[in-house]
Amino acid sequence: MGFIKAFSGAISGTFANEWQDFYKPRANIPATAGLFQAIPSNQNNGIGENYKGNENIISNGSKIIVPEGTALITVQDGAITGFIAEPGGFEFRSDDPNSQSFFAGDGIFSSTLKATWEKVKFGGQPGSQQLAFYVNLKEIPNNKFGTQSEIYWDDAFFSTQVGAITRGTYTLKIVDPLLFVKNFVPTKYLQPNAPIFDFADMDNDAGAQLFNEVVGCLSAAFSNYTNDPSKGNRISKIQGDQLGFAQSLSSAVEEAYQWKSGRGLEIVKTAILAIEYDEDTKKLMKDVKAADALSGARGNAFMQQSIARGMEAAGNNGGGAGMAFMGMGMNASNNVMGAMQQPTTQSSYQPAFNQAQPAQPVEQPQQSSQQDPMVVLTEKKKLLDAGLITQEDYDKIKAQLLGL
Repeated sequence: MGFIKAFSGAISGTFANEWQDFYKPRANIPATAGLFQAIPSNQNNGIGENYKGNENIISNGSKIIVPEGTALITVQDGAITGFIAEPGGFEFRSDDPNSQSFFAGDGIFSSTLKATWEKVKFGGQPGSQQLAFYVNLKEIPNNKFGTQSEIYWDDAFFSTQVGAITRGTYTLKIVDPLLFVKNFVPTKYLQPNAPIFDFADMDNDAGAQLFNEVVGCLSAAFSNYTNDPSKGNRISKIQGDQLGFAQSLSSAVEEAYQWKSGRGLEIVKTAILAIEYDEDTKKLMKDVKAADALSGARGNAFMQQSIARGMEAAGNNGGGAGMAFMGMGMNASNNVMGAMQQPTTQSSYQPAFNQAQPAQPVEQPQQSSQQDPMVVLTEKKKLLDAGLITQEDYDKIKAQLLGL
């Protein structure tokens, strides 16, 4: 008992002339449908969308077509009796020894389906009621996810826990129609005149269950993504990486609920529409952004500007020596630290505070390095303000002391 292949591949334009009576998918099937009943072709005329499937469509000699992007499953008393995943035309024969119950061709998942078929197949009885259903093998869009409160995950880049409210959509694919029908589709969708199994139907409890499971796995999915070195460990990339986050989300739902291995379902792509981080995470991201701005060549230029501004402030305010010290670059601060470890003596400069002195020559670097640069600069500034040394002399001393 099974099917005889009449032709394979795309349905030709002459098909309608050759087969006047055959079974096919009903019209106006939504893109979010997962499973729908096959109907006789003559029921497609003049009845609108309220089609009634024949309660015994698989009788001996029945002809049926399998369009591209679908698989056909026959069911008897809730058990799977036949399966076709090749596009083309077929004829059901209950008494032909050459008929087959399984057609999967050489497609990308044919070996997987053959293994599943051996586990779920049911022989059935010739002449008893058989129903036929199509399974959508295309990418099924517009499956939504979202959270009403913050979810939290450990972020490798921030080295701490971060939180956010998020929403978006994902596409899924039925990668094993046999597992999907056997283990996931409720019985009411496998009865005569059954409604369409639509993932987007708000009254579809099975579809609602998938939504809840995805939301429950979002924390693990974000953690998978941000802790994966191949993704750069950066949460900022996640909204533009549809495939990367889809892999993380698919891995999370597989680990928690066995979508692929137990139900024949897999998440393909994601689109994150919004991420609203909590206040602590926003502050953390702001600090990281500032730190990023100070790294590399841009950070070096910024530091040099800070040093210049700090030294200018120290020159304009004799009490600002400590601020100037904080604004120094690495070379300058190393010189200062080295100088602070040396004994200091101020006797040679003491006369500058007591009486006017003639202009002093610029001191040599070796002599200046033995004294506290802050003290020297403060004293030299006072000499400059008193007109006892020139601006050129002061600038040379400052450059020598700070290693500029």
